[in-house]
Amino acid sequence: MRAGFSRSHLGIGGKMSQKVSEAVAELVRPFAEQFGLELVEVEYAKKYGGMHLTVTIDKEGGVSLEDCERLHRAIDEPLDELDPTDGASYTLNVSSLGIDRPLKTERDFRRNLQQEITVKLYAPQEGKKVWEGVLISYDFPQAFTLKCSNGQERTFQIKETALVEPLIRF
Repeated sequence: MRAGFSRSHLGIGGKMSQKVSEAVAELVRPFAEQFGLELVEVEYAKKYGGMHLTVTIDKEGGVSLEDCERLHRAIDEPLDELDPTDGASYTLNVSSLGIDRPLKTERDFRRNLQQEITVKLYAPQEGKKVWEGVLISYDFPQAFTLKCSNGQERTFQIKETALVEPLIRF
């Protein structure tokens, strides 16, 4: 489950840009810190038929919808003034990490250490493209090791993985 809050901003179309993400991160970080939040990631990408600027936050004990709303309100006007997309329209989303967030960063691997994860590979290894197990170590950004249910330890190169994500059981 992910907490979040969004609002559309008006303007003309745009394209994905690392420059936009970096400028927004620089603007948002002090606001997030003021509210006791950690800025995890800023992503500017085309989704659901339009451009989305997604600010992902975290905090000890978890992020509430109120945290997302408060940060959204605080950064809304400064973002309009900054105009990081040069007038292009986008939807601003402020969101928590979510329990299903793929492991992309060293922080993600650290947070999921000793937790069950699913690994999807680009090419099969030992006839399998999907592996499950407990993340027992990592050497980011090179490799990580799983302890599989049969007790076998298996090391994967991160560059060989299509997706690494928490294993969620209901």
